[in-house]
Amino acid sequence: MDRLNHTAIAEFILLGLTDVPELRILLFFTFLLCYLFNILGNASIFALIILDHSLHKPMYFFLANLAFLDFFYSTTTVPKMLFGLLIGDKRISIIGCNAQLYFYHLLGSTEALLLTSMSYDRYVAICNPLQYHLIMARTTCSQLAISCWLIGFLYSLSQTIITFRLPYCNIKQIRHFYCDIKPVLKLACADTHLDELITSVIFALVAVSTFTLIIISYIFIGSHVLNIRSSRDRRKVFSNCTSHLTVVFLYIGTALVTYLGPSTDNSLERDRMSAILVTVITPALNPLIYTLRNAEVNRSIKKIFFRNQNLRLH
Repeated sequence: MDRLNHTAIAEFILLGLTDVPELRILLFFTFLLCYLFNILGNASIFALIILDHSLHKPMYFFLANLAFLDFFYSTTTVPKMLFGLLIGDKRISIIGCNAQLYFYHLLGSTEALLLTSMSYDRYVAICNPLQYHLIMARTTCSQLAISCWLIGFLYSLSQTIITFRLPYCNIKQIRHFYCDIKPVLKLACADTHLDELITSVIFALVAVSTFTLIIISYIFIGSHVLNIRSSRDRRKVFSNCTSHLTVVFLYIGTALVTYLGPSTDNSLERDRMSAILVTVITPALNPLIYTLRNAEVNRSIKKIFFRNQNLRLH
């Protein structure tokens, strides 16, 4: 009966980032701008890759998936945060908190796995170019993408079940701007050491394995690049890889720091800062990172833009 009373609370309160009115307004407009840039940038990349048949290649298939994930990844947390900053209503229902945690980790883990698939794609393209289209056939790319979503689904489901199977007490203030594993577990009126250990181990299996596979791919790529005599060709290979590596270190590197450390008051504060980077800034930067140095995407943008301009003139 005591356990049922503990779980009777209907909502949590997200403490957010700050209670200072002036700072709340400043953060609202800053993050709103980032969010709009994220939505516009990733939606544009997704549409561009679908519309331009010259971009129907494995590399851009994965990039379209990445843009799709970034679009919804931010949407699981940022609109609620913006609403709290503007209106001041920081309440979230138990069901809403459960759903937010589930979809946040589903999309986040799927993105990490997708970045791993993209590193394998770069390895095949650079180290085995003659067999590239045979190895990275459409069915192979689809199977890799489906595997990313399936593993992400199982990972997120396990983390959500572990977190919300516990009884929760009357203290319901979450020290974060969205529902995440560590700050939610801090509110459980039960010993959570085993739960924190299990969630960390599950996370480590996914994050460390993906990061390791990416590093191994780039070790092979690096050894191949050293054997290229032409400095021009080396720069071209390096240029093709820097965008992907930048996103990997911004995203997976931040996630490793956030979820593998112990849950303390200081770590929760640090995690909030890391979460802003992962959920607000990185998804907004990804369209720029992948397009600024990509000649094919830039060429495709100009082609579609000028074609539309010509249609208007006629």
